[in-house]
This record gives sequence, C-alpha cells and structure tokens, in this order.
Amino acid sequence: MNDNTPISRVSLGFASGTDGQLKDRAHGVILNMTGNASFPAPTVPLADLQTALGDFIAAMAATVQGGTAATATKRNLRAELVELLKAQAYYVQVASANDLAVLLSSGFEAISNNRTRAPLAAPEIRKLVTGQTGELMVTVNPIRNARGYKVEFAGTDGGSIGPWSDGGFHGGSRKMILTGLTPGKVYVVRVRALGGSTGASDWSSTGSRMCV
Repeated sequence: MNDNTPISRVSLGFASGTDGQLKDRAHGVILNMTGNASFPAPTVPLADLQTALGDFIAAMAATVQGGTAATATKRNLRAELVELLKAQAYYVQVASANDLAVLLSSGFEAISNNRTRAPLAAPEIRKLVTGQTGELMVTVNPIRNARGYKVEFAGTDGGSIGPWSDGGFHGGSRKMILTGLTPGKVYVVRVRALGGSTGASDWSSTGSRMCV
C-alpha cells in the first residue's frame, strides 16, 4: 500500500441511526459474517450478537404498549447492541487489512473517502441459491459507498415474468434472504444498491432459480 492509498474504515453510523436501522445493520452483519472466511475469529461471537439483537427486537415490540419501564429497557438493550457492534466493527476493520471489498462483505458500511457523492454502480448477482423451504438467498458484489441493497423478485409462469414484489432492504451484500416463496416455482431476482448522488443504482441483471 503506498502513502496515497485511502484507508478503508468501518462506519459507526449505526450508533446514531433509528432503532429500525440499527436492527437492520445488526441483522446484516450476522448474516454476512456467518461462514465468511475473511473473519474466522470475530471479537463478538455471532451467537452472542444474535441474542442481543433478539432481545432488542423484543424490547422494541414491548414499547408499542407504552410505559417508561419498557422504554428504559429498550434504551439499555440498544446501548448494549451498539457496543457489541462497535467491538465487531473494530475487528472487521483490522481483519479486512484495508481491502474495501472484504470490509463490505462483513455487512458493515465503510466511511466514504470521497467528498463528492457520485452515482453508484449497479450490483452484479454472484450467487442465487436455495435456503430452507420457501427461501432463496442472493449474494451480489459489494458496491462502494452503498447504504444497503434493495431486492425485488417475480415468479415466472409459462416463460412470462409476473409482477415484481418487494424483497426488502438488506444492510449487506451477502446472503440476502427472500422468504414466503412457493416451492417448485421459478423466481427471477434483481438487486439495486441504495445511496449515492441519485439515491439508488440501476437494477442488476436478473438471476433465476427454482425454489424448493
């Protein structure tokens, strides 16, 4: 690395995001770091992070009924989840050794080294595989400065593609899970990166796979 190479740093923006954004970031980190050979010994075991996330989600639900005690519990569990993610972020930054693609493969965002926002490149679907019954998992190449990824899917019938359905927002580029699909049906999937000067990239080329 020469002296002019920008240093890739993990963004800690999740600490100041909304509860929903924090939940999505934690979920994305867990999914993307699971089985990721670039991060063999995370500082925070993924099972511990999953437990903290589950507790936080339950506390979020409890605040719907209101009450100062429920709000205080959620605030405390949020702080615990943030601290665990910060510790994991430090590990990812060191382990990624200034390789931006590796850093982004963790599900964390990177701090942009560019002062001028530019349009994002369209992702490329690298893997589209079956998961559990009624699930597909899609992986795309990480896009620099992306805030997350939007997935859409459509069923096929006799060679024609049905209407596109929302596959949700995903914080990382790996193992984005689509659920509630019909076994035996072929689905077409596309992905776009969110962020940049235009708000979103173009859609990726489509991939297709039969659900089991």
